Amino acid sequence: MRHRATFIVPVVALALSVPSTARAQDVVDALRAGGQFTILTRALTEAGLVETLKGPGPFTMLAPSDAAFNKLPKASLDALFKDKVALRNVLLYHVIAGRLMAADFVNLNGKGRKTVEGSETKVSVTGTTVMIGTATVTTSDIAAKNGVIHIIDSVLMPPGR
Repeated sequence: MRHRATFIVPVVALALSVPSTARAQDVVDALRAGGQFTILTRALTEAGLVETLKGPGPFTMLAPSDAAFNKLPKASLDALFKDKVALRNVLLYHVIAGRLMAADFVNLNGKGRKTVEGSETKVSVTGTTVMIGTATVTTSDIAAKNGVIHIIDSVLMPPGR
């Protein structure tokens, strides 16, 4: 129980620091308002996923920041944007059906969680660090009216990609 408490306290502080306007927006509009997701929102548009993620949800969006996308080699990112099927699959690998808050990740420690793409991604929690696959959650629990956003520091790739 002690481990859980040390994790939940920072999460609550992050959740309380989110502007109330983010909670009134859907996932896509909250990403657009965030200012650090221009590549992600462009990718969502090009993959035809904007209307889906503006839907009722709820969705858990594992949102790579622009800095995360910029870690990819430019040639790889360009190729991904040219292959709409691959782009769509990569983006859907960043979405989990339902609303998973940071505190829920503690219960998923060491387990896989199915993404909308269809593959599972592993959750691991060490102290206050949450990893989803190979990405670290840098900011959690950004509430949107149809889900929640967790900012991650890397772009996740579905298995076999």
